[in-house]
Amino acid sequence: MRKLKGRIKRLVILAVLLCNIGCDQVTKHIATNHINDGENISVVSSFLTLTKVENSGAFLSLGSSLPATFKILLLMILPTLVLIGLLVFILRNRKIDLKYALPIAFIIGGGMGNLYDRIFFGSVTDFLHLNFQLFQTGIFNMADVSIMIGSLWLILIQLKTRRHKQASTV
Repeated sequence: MRKLKGRIKRLVILAVLLCNIGCDQVTKHIATNHINDGENISVVSSFLTLTKVENSGAFLSLGSSLPATFKILLLMILPTLVLIGLLVFILRNRKIDLKYALPIAFIIGGGMGNLYDRIFFGSVTDFLHLNFQLFQTGIFNMADVSIMIGSLWLILIQLKTRRHKQASTV
């Protein structure tokens, strides 16, 4: 029974991971084929705009001006090692609870989606932009959304766990 639960857990993790990668790649493909470079398409007034750009760096184009050797090391090799390490950790660690493994799978899926683009296309397609009037986001993609959802999910789990521990010690 224990082995079955472990297998089901791994299948759920892989399904979440593949859904995140698939959603990212499908939306990037649509953006690439239907949005011209620099074109602004207003989806929800001026709040949500589609604007396709190719990002040769990391988040907010950080590192795009680095020499090629450093870009390969920092934007391809290092992320590959980290993502493989995280994936092995959540798939092989029997003690990790699914409530932690799933948000980590979101982070890995987003990272793999962007890494795939960097390796095979030399840049990452970004196409979403939010304008909150007081501040705006940079242009991002669904892989970035996966990474943010996974990160926020982990933070919320930690806050809830901390609050629960504090309440039980009182």
